[in-house]
Order: sequence, then C-alpha cells, then structure tokens
Amino acid sequence: QLHLVESGGGLVQPGGSLRLSCAASALSLEDYVIGWFRQVPGQDRERVACISQNGMNRRLADSVKGRFNISRDNSKNEVILQMNNLSPEETAIYYCGAASRPGAWISCALPDVGSWGQGTQVTVSA
Repeated sequence: QLHLVESGGGLVQPGGSLRLSCAASALSLEDYVIGWFRQVPGQDRERVACISQNGMNRRLADSVKGRFNISRDNSKNEVILQMNNLSPEETAIYYCGAASRPGAWISCALPDVGSWGQGTQVTVSA
C-alpha cells in the first residue's frame, strides 16, 4: 500500500513562501499522478495542483496560477509544491494524494485519489 508523507508546512507571513514535499516509502511514486489539495476545518477539501506521472503535465487551480508550482523528482520519489506570495486565506491543512489513473491530472479531482497523506499545516499570518 502506498504510504504518503507530507512535510514542509509551518507558519509564514503574508507574501511569504513555503515548499511542501510529498514523499513515499516502500513504493514508487512514478506510477501515480500526484496531487496537492487543501482543507480548512469545516469546509470541503479543494484541489491545488496535480502533476502527471512523468512530470510533463500539470494542472493548477486558477487561484494559485502564477504563484504556486508543482514538480516531481521520480529519482528521489518526491513531489514538491512551491508556494509563493501566500495569503492568510490560504491557511489550511495541505494534503498530497495519489491516483493510479494516468489521466487523473487533467481533472485533478478528489474521487480519483486512492491514497492520502496525513497532511501538513500551513498557517499564513502576521
């Protein structure tokens, strides 16, 4: 079973940057579409970004385009979410998820995700 672990969350000031990592043990991430999603308590989980298995294709939510980027290094078994110019409204728990369907990066939708990490807290505050 794929076991995902997120890291890199923390407290950052508005306008600041954070780099989140999604890593896996035991199994290779390169067989999976990987997505980043975020959730505020009491609200629905929403997509942030997805990346195809070979890293050539990405889909980012409109709200983060131009500020966030998703990348992967399959040799390190890791997917990175680089977040720049963060705003307080983006305070949430950020989760990475894995989907086995190759085209899942296009829809970047929650129902495609078969495995989730435990999440990492991102707090944007002065």
